[in-house]
Amino acid sequence: MNTRALILDFGGVISRTLFETHDLSEKALGLPNGSLTWQGPFAPEADPLWRAMQADEISERDYWKSRTAEVAKLVGQNWNEMSDFVRAARGADPDAVIRPEFRTTIAACKAAGVRLAILSNELDLFYGADFREKLPFLKDFEVIVDATYTGILKPDARAYEQVLQELGLPAADCVFVDDQLRNIKGAEALGLPAVHFDVMAPSQSYAEALRLLDLERTDP
Repeated sequence: MNTRALILDFGGVISRTLFETHDLSEKALGLPNGSLTWQGPFAPEADPLWRAMQADEISERDYWKSRTAEVAKLVGQNWNEMSDFVRAARGADPDAVIRPEFRTTIAACKAAGVRLAILSNELDLFYGADFREKLPFLKDFEVIVDATYTGILKPDARAYEQVLQELGLPAADCVFVDDQLRNIKGAEALGLPAVHFDVMAPSQSYAEALRLLDLERTDP
């Protein structure tokens, strides 16, 4: 069995963020163009709630709880969970918003025998348990650790330790990718090589992950 592994956050690492797909969300929700104005990391100066989250004044879950309530009010719904928002905004085909850079990266890993894992704080909480059934590529991930069920959120050291234990690998033989700096710092504190994923430069972020794995990605 290969002694290297790529461990990915889900969220903005694997799929295009909700910030990037406002046009698709507005269309799916029947909202006029320009109704959704928050831009998170793409325009933090205009998103005070995002800045509060980055400053650890609120959690990521708090951020999306607020946005869910905000959008629910716009469309006259009473959504209780973030997954209600995602289902409505992303429709029946979540596969359509998966990053192409992610697809080429996992193809390179599979070809080289590098093992694949996901470490998420809210995979099923945000997307709904049935979301996984619509993403065939998840079968390539031998380990999925989701704090929706474990209750242990990154950057708690136990979250990283669990995925490493399930892989049966030491931290030094893995590469972790996440778009939140606090989670990168948590990984690095355990000696887990990490890439702070830039949602505005996904190709470069994946290239760095492959470089750390001694691999090169060939774009189609």
